[in-house]
Amino acid sequence: MTLWRSIRGTLAALGVTLKAIFRRPATIPYPEVKRVPAPRYRARIVLTRDPRGGERCVACHLCSAACPVNCISMQAAEGPDGRRYAAWFRINFSRCIFCGLCAEACPTLAIQMTPDYELCRRDPLELVFEKEDLLVEDGGKDRDYDFYRHAGIGVAQARGEGSEEEPPADVRSLLP
Repeated sequence: MTLWRSIRGTLAALGVTLKAIFRRPATIPYPEVKRVPAPRYRARIVLTRDPRGGERCVACHLCSAACPVNCISMQAAEGPDGRRYAAWFRINFSRCIFCGLCAEACPTLAIQMTPDYELCRRDPLELVFEKEDLLVEDGGKDRDYDFYRHAGIGVAQARGEGSEEEPPADVRSLLP
């Protein structure tokens, strides 16, 4: 009885193989034909610009705090008009798991995910992208969104010089 079961199992597997051998292959020749990912596919991260052409990133560090693998780092700076920006912004794509938490945490919509999935390199140091590599000229998915206009933040004057603002406190005066 076990011999018959073994022969029947072997013939069944051979039958599946013979049926599949005459079908057209379901594989896609990748370098010649590129797949179109699903509309909500998350891959490469980019930094976008606001409608006036300025950088949207205000270096709030929320993206690096939300990143579970700690692959995002940046340094905050302030322009002469009082507007914050990222002096440098760096993402290590060899560590990135493309979870999209950084894009969800970004209040200014500066970080957005694109469907660009071709990121392989031989040297892992080539997968460390700087701000110049990430910054695109486009506004991304929401081209009309301007963080400073929607948030009501005016940056036309120095901090503490507004009509309803107090000047910054000197922290040394708070010491006993």
